[in-house]
Amino acid sequence: MLRSASPVILALLGLLTLSGCGINNVPTYDESAKAAWSQVENQYQRRADLVPNLVETVKGYTKQEKDVLVQVVEARAKATQMTIPKDIVNNPAAFKQFQQNQDALSSALARLMVVVEKYPDLKSNQNFLALQSQLEGTENRISVARRDYIESVQKYNTELRTIPGRWWAALLYSDAKVKENFTAAPETKDAPKVKF
Repeated sequence: MLRSASPVILALLGLLTLSGCGINNVPTYDESAKAAWSQVENQYQRRADLVPNLVETVKGYTKQEKDVLVQVVEARAKATQMTIPKDIVNNPAAFKQFQQNQDALSSALARLMVVVEKYPDLKSNQNFLALQSQLEGTENRISVARRDYIESVQKYNTELRTIPGRWWAALLYSDAKVKENFTAAPETKDAPKVKF
């Protein structure tokens, strides 16, 4: 009886040893990165949903600032009309295009906020103040979601590039690919010039 149970006990001990040595890290970290990416997309969508209301509110006050409003609308259109492939986090070209579209919208919204400074009546409008507050909150949420995604991808990519994760990926998770990550927009790399 003891002899027939020993292979079963050895198999169970072997499974316990395998589960403790990181065999599940690759899919666990992959799912974490996917969840973090979903949150990034959710926050960008939230921002895109706020833009039409913001533009409409500003439009009534700033008729002569039509160019800035057009830039915001066009940037939003590019950001929201892009077909996001399922493999975007593993597709450098698609990921770069996505980031460029989102950066363009951020830049256009920043220009819009500068224009708003010229209009004290607009700055005191309750609808505008509420939308501005929501937009600021959304920008903060985007920053947090991007940070969380960056951390998740860093953990996942490190697992794929180091041992034993590299071995487990080669043996069991051959479809596991390194994921793309966000980079700073080129215009943010230059220090701002201050003149008095």
